[in-house]
Amino acid sequence: MLGQEVNLASRIEQLAEPGGICVSEDFARQVRRKVSASLQSIGTPHLKNLREPVEVFRMVAGPISAITTPPEARSLAVLPFVNMSSDPENEFFSDGLTEDIIARLSKIGALKVISRTSALQYKGTRKNLRTVGQELRVGTILEGSVRKAANRVRIAAQLIDATTDEHLWAEAYDRELSDIFEVQRDVAERIAQALEARITPAEQKRLRQAPTRNMEAYEVCLRGRFFWNRRNEVGLNRSVECFEQALKSDPAYGEAHAGLADAYTLLAVLEFLAPQVAFPKARAAAEKALELDPAAAEAHASLGLVRFQFDWNWLAAERELRLATELNPNYAPAHHFYADFLKGMGRFEEAYREILKAQELDPLSLAISSGVGHVLYLSRQYDRAIEAYRHTVELDPGFLQARLWFGRPYLQKGRYAEAIAELRQAVELSKGSTMSLAVLAHAHAASGDRAEALRLLETLQARAHEKYVPSYWIAFVHVGLGDKDRAIEWMDKARDERSAWLAWANVEPRFDILRDDPRFREILRKVGFP
Repeated sequence: MLGQEVNLASRIEQLAEPGGICVSEDFARQVRRKVSASLQSIGTPHLKNLREPVEVFRMVAGPISAITTPPEARSLAVLPFVNMSSDPENEFFSDGLTEDIIARLSKIGALKVISRTSALQYKGTRKNLRTVGQELRVGTILEGSVRKAANRVRIAAQLIDATTDEHLWAEAYDRELSDIFEVQRDVAERIAQALEARITPAEQKRLRQAPTRNMEAYEVCLRGRFFWNRRNEVGLNRSVECFEQALKSDPAYGEAHAGLADAYTLLAVLEFLAPQVAFPKARAAAEKALELDPAAAEAHASLGLVRFQFDWNWLAAERELRLATELNPNYAPAHHFYADFLKGMGRFEEAYREILKAQELDPLSLAISSGVGHVLYLSRQYDRAIEAYRHTVELDPGFLQARLWFGRPYLQKGRYAEAIAELRQAVELSKGSTMSLAVLAHAHAASGDRAEALRLLETLQARAHEKYVPSYWIAFVHVGLGDKDRAIEWMDKARDERSAWLAWANVEPRFDILRDDPRFREILRKVGFP
């Protein structure tokens, strides 16, 4: 026992600055109220020849508030690692490594980590790091490069103060591919140590977990995420193939199950697959991921979305989504999905707070920016919604979702020409998607141009002979036409199809003309609204 204590003391001694003192967690607990010095945690650094992690504290004179790292310095963005491989096909590997490091760092609660959506927008950027830090509102930036050749990888990483350009930490790793998770863990721990961010024992345990030992499955899973990030029908279907291939190599690979859940969820939400086909597959994959790792925030978020938009089980949906935000407060999609749920329940103030949390973590996400507009629109703050959508369009004039939803607050204000102009842009950007044609038809009908609305409706009905056309959008056109009977008939079909969009039917302003009809109230009751 004495030998272990001597070994521990010698290891901790090496962490102290010249003239300084470092102590173990046990010692700190014993003397905390008996010394005038402050005790500042420096986390749980790796201590040679010690099996269990030990939290270490630095003893300093004076109040701790005078020497701690400023909170903003613990906000961090990981810029896309540069692919230095001769094969451009390895681009998926460098992007995937970036995403993995972000995911690892996000598990450290003392850090605020910018989500991959915003970080990846700086791929290939020539902006200086101070500008990037200001745009992302972070104090530190991690950048690096990766070279992959056969089963070896060389990774270089450096942590930089975004306000001073000072290098806080740098390291190069030349390892076998099988050591990739050890490298990711080491990077996360070194960054936490450099930023004086405490890693709890539970977080340390999760950081040390390797998601798979099968490197073939890992590489295929990275490729799956690469395709998933394209967010189009071809990319999502390719991602499904990759995740399924990874699971053939390693059926216990939880992140591949979670990826499969995300892929099927998006295929359903974007209506590339019928909800009754895609959502059950998403649910099964998410449940399997949670069976393997009950603390996987990403899988809880995916399952929460299924519970909300398909099962219409409000209690279970909120439980899963809140748990996702608690397990990983840095996971922006969890806050975004929770905001979606809250606005569906009419809890708009809570929804607005959650969508702003998501935006703080992912400030350049167009989907989240558009989500701010959606909260304001559903809460009937139409002028503010218009401003929010306008901001999103200014960020990217080609972002379909903002153009598509921009029209609705204009319709509520009776500004039909402006609504139709935005929706025509959506039709052009989407190459005539079912959703964009339906909303445009609704707008023409609301403006009094029934002939054009009926022409577009005929186009949608003809399309239904060739591919899946959601009944919800046919109902939406009839709402614009003021045909309550046909609108309710198609809305009931949408309920049979378990349309994801019905999750907001209780608060959608465009459905106000149906609210007094007992048939519509019965549909809402069957969906599960009180």
